[in-house]
Amino acid sequence: MNPKVDHYFKNGCGRCPHYQTPACKVYPWSDLLVQLREYLLESGLTEEFKWSQPCYTINGKNVIILTAYKDFTCLAFFKGSLMNDPEARLISPGEHSHHGRQLRWTTLAQVKGDRDVIMDYLAEAIRVEKAGLEVPPSPTISEIPDELQSAFNEDPPLEQAFYALTPGRQRGYLIYIDQAKQSQTRISRIEKYRSQILSGLGMQDAYRLSQKK
Repeated sequence: MNPKVDHYFKNGCGRCPHYQTPACKVYPWSDLLVQLREYLLESGLTEEFKWSQPCYTINGKNVIILTAYKDFTCLAFFKGSLMNDPEARLISPGEHSHHGRQLRWTTLAQVKGDRDVIMDYLAEAIRVEKAGLEVPPSPTISEIPDELQSAFNEDPPLEQAFYALTPGRQRGYLIYIDQAKQSQTRISRIEKYRSQILSGLGMQDAYRLSQKK
């Protein structure tokens, strides 16, 4: 067990302004996250802490992230597109997310009831990694700026959070980032809104929420 994961359950990931506040998206799902962690540890995966979230690995290779969103908690599989999916439970985070897949839950009863299914999917993810299977390169998506794709490559949870947004919110960010003429400006715009994306907010959402207070 990694003590940094205990800190995550207690305080949140620290990647958005809601860190250590009641609005942190980790808190509503703490019971589910703790239960899922038990299954992950039972599977024999190594527990690490990457991108400020629990990450489970084999020989240093990333296999699964345990994470929470506003509307659900999930196991996010790095090579989910290569996994067998006999229960048809694996969900793509978004239209342009090619290889990542998720298992999602909204109640502790669901997580407990799915124990055997979850263990089967964990075993399948381990099989894929031990077999040395590699996902093919993602096709170029013309509307995704290179700088944003690079940010996704370096920060998989950011990619998952982006594709979990509604299409309209995604488009708002894409237009804003792509309008910048200089690469460094596009990078700065990505960093400016990174925490909002991770919080599941569109560009205008934070302002609208502030006006309601």
